[in-house]
Amino acid sequence: MKRNVMMAGLVLVSAFVSQAAMADAGADLAKAKNCLACHAVATKLVGPAYKDVAAKYAGQKDAEAKLVTKVLKGGSGAWGAIPMPANPQVNEAEAKTLVKWVLAQK
Repeated sequence: MKRNVMMAGLVLVSAFVSQAAMADAGADLAKAKNCLACHAVATKLVGPAYKDVAAKYAGQKDAEAKLVTKVLKGGSGAWGAIPMPANPQVNEAEAKTLVKWVLAQK
């Protein structure tokens, strides 16, 4: 019983550490890849706030794939007249990390 409690505790701690690492990696990438020139977590700048993106795509099964494509190739019309340019400085793995971080914003 004691071992099961310890294992459950380790799993819980591991989940929190993983979430924190993802948050740091996403925030760091957003800074490094100049995403924050057009976006902010809580307020609209040129593009939508990340919390608004997370709310719009919450519960959509294809949201991550759809947003990774938008990060890589750009897009237009989803948030108004100003298009989001393609981001050739971001590779697919980085785009996935960024999108997971954006979708985790509340």
